[in-house]
Amino acid sequence: MTVSRQDFEEAVAAYWGAKKTQSELSEIKNKVGSGTAGSVRAGKHFDKITALIAKFFLDAGYPSSSIRVARIQGLELPGYYRPQKQWDVVVVHDGTLVAAFELKALGGPSFGNNYNNRVEEALGSAIDIRRAALEDLFPGERPWLGYFFIMEDAKGSTSPVGTAKKAAISADRIWEGKSYQQRFGTFCERLVAEGLYDAVCYITSSPADPRPIEPVESLDWRHFSAAINGRLTYLKDLGIPGAGAGMLPF
Repeated sequence: MTVSRQDFEEAVAAYWGAKKTQSELSEIKNKVGSGTAGSVRAGKHFDKITALIAKFFLDAGYPSSSIRVARIQGLELPGYYRPQKQWDVVVVHDGTLVAAFELKALGGPSFGNNYNNRVEEALGSAIDIRRAALEDLFPGERPWLGYFFIMEDAKGSTSPVGTAKKAAISADRIWEGKSYQQRFGTFCERLVAEGLYDAVCYITSSPADPRPIEPVESLDWRHFSAAINGRLTYLKDLGIPGAGAGMLPF
């Protein structure tokens, strides 16, 4: 099995409740979250995207016990500036943090109210875990972090936004007149460029038209998938997950 473009588009559609995804993703969700019915995610919106990400690791031979998608399984990872932080998908095998993913969204009608919160959350989570890794809180290989973000495609997210005119010090001109969609694209590009996240998938979509739009090529699903597969290949060459760990059939 491989994770396909169709898998991706169906998972995004399911986020909006627009259509039922293929049964395979439902089976994956049940497999990795077995015994955790009702606790995979509080809002359920990200369930199919969670299963989509889990599919990469199941296909690569990681046992379902190594893939955590539910709070009851323990999604907490150590931090440096705080004791622990709960992530959305965590893959740990033989003490190595294979990957951790943050899944977030921003919708209307008031995009400005939560835009800064989303920026600060993403920065804080990454900086905390990167600093914790320097303190040897993660045995094995360097932690690998992924970020998946959906912004609602709407007038409020596509309209130009100004910066404060009476600011004590003016903002960088790169932000002036950019929409929230454009601003977040720049933000996500910088997250990857600075090494805070190893891969980011940034899309826009809407309930009326759930087909994912990928505003920035380097942050599209194709690049995100390639980065995950690159991590899997890297660890495979190091003997992780190792012989005998294999995936059980559905």
